[in-house]
Amino acid sequence: MVDTAEPAAETDPYVAGREIVTDMSRIVTPNGVDETYEVTLGGTQQVINVRGADRDNPMILFVHGGPGSTEMPVAWMFQRHWEDYFTVVQWDQRGAGKSYPLNDLEALGPTLAPDRYRDDAIELIEFLKTRYGKEKVILVGHSWGSVVSLSVAAKRPDLLYAYVGIGQVVDFLENEKVGYAWTLARARADGNAEAIADLEGIAPYPGPEGIALEKTAIERKWSIHYGALAAGRSDAEYYFHAGRLAPGFDMQDRKDMDAGSAFTMAHMWPQLAPFNFNDLHKVNVPVFLFMGRHDYTTPPEIAADWIGKLEAPQKQLVYFEHSAHLPMVEEPGRVLVALLELARPLAMEASAE
Repeated sequence: MVDTAEPAAETDPYVAGREIVTDMSRIVTPNGVDETYEVTLGGTQQVINVRGADRDNPMILFVHGGPGSTEMPVAWMFQRHWEDYFTVVQWDQRGAGKSYPLNDLEALGPTLAPDRYRDDAIELIEFLKTRYGKEKVILVGHSWGSVVSLSVAAKRPDLLYAYVGIGQVVDFLENEKVGYAWTLARARADGNAEAIADLEGIAPYPGPEGIALEKTAIERKWSIHYGALAAGRSDAEYYFHAGRLAPGFDMQDRKDMDAGSAFTMAHMWPQLAPFNFNDLHKVNVPVFLFMGRHDYTTPPEIAADWIGKLEAPQKQLVYFEHSAHLPMVEEPGRVLVALLELARPLAMEASAE
């Protein structure tokens, strides 16, 4: 999540707006929780934020996308209503957001690998269970975070009441093939000569070298233009810029956010081409996939085919008809209702036993 138009001024022009959002977002209930602190995961320092109106509510661990695109600074757009029903944990993964400046980058770079993120998440859940007296958590993964989180669900289902994938990644190569073909078709139908030239110029995409980050940047420029990230919008600036008003984030935090995203993507993106869940046929925890109908960042038809073959105690694919890749922002009310109808009862029933 890169804020491409960050102001150059030394004085942050968003202070007043951020103060309003901060006050609006305050947790004032007697049993509420709002704390941000560092934890040690896999030998590195990483930052989490924990918020909720009642710390006795079920706990959600939200795992952000990217890799490296912290969603802690945009959580204020959708999370406040979740906090009436859940204690929500936002986690800046290694190399991302507030975690980026806390560790030696030369030592950190070689540790950036999918299995390491999975194991960080497992270690974090174990920590949260102990600190907050939780038996299990609800794990919510968005985009790249769905890779981390589904890997956790496959390895340690005993830690979870449920797994929720938003913009679920099943097969990185297939995602890119389908998204690229859709974007090029839209450009041709639109007669957009600039987009056609750019997209044909990176063909074949993905290529024999895998998923080249430079080519991905061109594909994303045009897929975002045609609404593959945020449905009905020719850009997603409202999402990318929301961090300017985020409680607890100043200009330096936003610079770290962008630097961490670039650093992590450079290390991680070349590793992801072969990564897929095509051989994962059974998960021993309820699985719910929340997919935007217009998502061509992680096309929903790929996830639909996969979950149709999956064996799980409970499973459901939920479409969000007016969303692309950001349902929690595009249709926040409907996402909350789905969480309340599908995931929360599993935690409440277990607590009542």
